[in-house]
Amino acid sequence: MFSLLRRDRRAGATLAAVLAAAALLLAVLPGVARGQSMAPAWPTKPIRLVSPFNPGGAIDVLNRIIAEKLSQRLGQQVFVEAVPGANTIVGADVVAKAAPDGYTFMITTMSTHVNNTVLFKKLPFDPVKDFTPITQVSLGSVLLTAPGTANYSDLKGFVAWARQQSRPISYGSWGIGSSANVYGEILARDHGVSLTHVPYKGEQPAITDVIGGSLDVTFASPVGAKPQVQSGKLKALGMTGPVRSSAMPDVPTFGEQGFKGFELPIWVAAYAPAGTPRAIVDRLQKEIAAVTHMPDVLQKMIEQGQTPLGNTPEEFATAFAKDAPKWIEYIRASGAKPE
Repeated sequence: MFSLLRRDRRAGATLAAVLAAAALLLAVLPGVARGQSMAPAWPTKPIRLVSPFNPGGAIDVLNRIIAEKLSQRLGQQVFVEAVPGANTIVGADVVAKAAPDGYTFMITTMSTHVNNTVLFKKLPFDPVKDFTPITQVSLGSVLLTAPGTANYSDLKGFVAWARQQSRPISYGSWGIGSSANVYGEILARDHGVSLTHVPYKGEQPAITDVIGGSLDVTFASPVGAKPQVQSGKLKALGMTGPVRSSAMPDVPTFGEQGFKGFELPIWVAAYAPAGTPRAIVDRLQKEIAAVTHMPDVLQKMIEQGQTPLGNTPEEFATAFAKDAPKWIEYIRASGAKPE
């Protein structure tokens, strides 16, 4: 449970820790690339792709698409194991404690290695020391949705309606500490709207509740919300990220509508256990990048609101060093922190 609290010295310490972690990644990765010996023949048996989300959610669906293509390219089955819980912490812990032999890795959102380091007092793993970054798979956007029967159709209309209500407005997300939770808190703080966060175990239950009328609005991925928007059961009020999403190009961004603080995209990334041989990490990075740029996979990712990347571990570390502090500042500004 989170509350709006004043900034404290702990928030500054957290930002310093994230910056130090990014510097550590930048310093260590090139050395690992030079000094690590080649791995033995790989793969020679099935590979486990841990998905720290409920089955059917946007990233879990993406994981299954990638796993199918990787199986074909690697000549071994890549099977998805859904391990949801605690805003990706449960699944990430499985990976952190797995053997660093290339037969276990995960694809997760930035919440695992950024949001959770701030919003949870204690993690069962070290988000830097216990993982080997493979690649940023993609950048993503999400949208704020309302019931199709709502008497407003954009963010300004929603804010005007919300201010007229004599109760807090409920908004859904896919978990406490998620990027959607942060977006909601920023929306409340910067625009004077009384909002109540309702965390769900995945986005589909929240979408169902908005349509049914028991939840006012919810953040959702394009893949989760688009069918309901097209059918008129939901209204798309605005999209996060710096530019419009190719998945739903008719939906204006928050920024286009005058709502700042929502420009940073959410990233999806792949990690292996710390100590995984660099040769295996490089192979996974190259194969994931190739898979996500296949025309059929690319189209599915666009439908989800994802833009493929597939960068190297070093490029990943550089992007982390650039974007993570900005996310930390947004989290601090929102006032969201564990009680």
